Amino acid sequence: MSYYPTLYEVNLRVVLTTLTECLGRHATMDDVPDETLADWATKGFDWIWLMGVWQTGTAARTISRENAALRKELQKTLPDIVDGDIIGSGFAVQDYHISRELGGNKGLARLRARMKTHGLKLMLDFVPNHLAPDHKWVNEHPEYFVLGTEDDLVLQPQNFRRIQTPNGSRIFALGRDPYFPGWIDTLQLNFGNLALQHAMLGELQRISRSCDGVRCDMAMLVLPAVFKRTWGIESQAFWPSAIRMARELDPNFLFMAEVYWELEWELQQQGFDYCYDKRLYDRLRSWEAGPVQRHLAAGLDFQNRLVRFLENHDEPRAAKVFPLARHLAAAVITYMTPGLRFFHQGQLEGHLKHISPHVVRSPVEQVDHAIEGFYLKLLEVLQLPILKEGKWRLLNPKRIEAEDGSHENLIAFQWDHDHSSILIVAVNYSAERSRASIQIQRELGCMSKDHFEDLFEDLFDSAVNIKEGIRLNEDELIIDLPAWGVQVLMRR
Repeated sequence: MSYYPTLYEVNLRVVLTTLTECLGRHATMDDVPDETLADWATKGFDWIWLMGVWQTGTAARTISRENAALRKELQKTLPDIVDGDIIGSGFAVQDYHISRELGGNKGLARLRARMKTHGLKLMLDFVPNHLAPDHKWVNEHPEYFVLGTEDDLVLQPQNFRRIQTPNGSRIFALGRDPYFPGWIDTLQLNFGNLALQHAMLGELQRISRSCDGVRCDMAMLVLPAVFKRTWGIESQAFWPSAIRMARELDPNFLFMAEVYWELEWELQQQGFDYCYDKRLYDRLRSWEAGPVQRHLAAGLDFQNRLVRFLENHDEPRAAKVFPLARHLAAAVITYMTPGLRFFHQGQLEGHLKHISPHVVRSPVEQVDHAIEGFYLKLLEVLQLPILKEGKWRLLNPKRIEAEDGSHENLIAFQWDHDHSSILIVAVNYSAERSRASIQIQRELGCMSKDHFEDLFEDLFDSAVNIKEGIRLNEDELIIDLPAWGVQVLMRR
């Protein structure tokens, strides 16, 4: 039986900055209130991803503060931004120890113990592809990095930089993927060097003792084929060994991959429990039901291990991208399909400002009560056993009238849990009223048209009542929904 967990991404640095302002003194992880942990658990989150907890250094911080383009972007979020707000990206790791400013390794251990009392599991970052320019390996093991030549620096200044080391100046490649210029506050690790791979296994082993799982940043970049395409360097597979090693210490240790370029299945086969489903997100943003329907037709062996999301720290805010009605429709599709359900700090409140991993402060924003009310109800519904442990299947909306093709706008699926529970979800993912018939994959028993409304409950109290939105016609259900209309019906 599959189990579909729910995860909440928290920018801990921002949380502690807010607490510092409230307390009038420097706040650490020990100051995170138990009430906050209890609230996360009550909302139904199984996992808390504390993003950006590792030690960052002066090199990346200086780069972030002095980069004019980055500063201009950060000012869109914080018009009154000052240097103290910018402490460097949490993904430019100087040392895989918990930041001293946040409370250090012991502070995290105490917070993790408190989380466990609320049934919360802890996820941390693992950034395999690159490190900060002042990581100790730059001086001790420069061979762990991709090194360049004077010609590289001249021809690709956006991808290489010169650094002074105890043995003289060396040219290092910046961390990057093959489609964009390098990340200016990182240096590229050389996965063609087996000693580097062994060293990174050691880092991961230490990390795995501090948490219950890791979110692996840009996990596909260290795949041998991708690494060779980017750098022209042969390498051996890293992830199977890394995942096997971590699971020898903890058989339940979880690996979640940030992955793109249709490499999700490959990483699943290498051992990842869950992989980002950016394709569903992109297809929802296209406002067309067809691509979404085709995406959801994939096998459950693939879909059960996808990470469904509408925003994260890399994407714009969902409330900014999706107008309200579309937002709610997209959220029902995203979070009521199988996989890991991933929510982001500020998403539940309908915040609009994107918070960069380079900063430790967020602007004060008003709560969008319509969005907040919807998400609180959605999180409540997602705690139902049928949506945690049930069996999901996609339904096939069919044309009702020859000249009416609006059935193609409808996404419909059902969940089953035991002999009596069934949940039916129908979403009109379009700007026009749409109608279709569906044949659910289960007997409804001796149910008449009159009894259908009595036996099914509308979990979202939608504006469309059951008789109007979904009605029984012999052994078929007729769906008739307005633009962006949603109906979620459950028979207990």
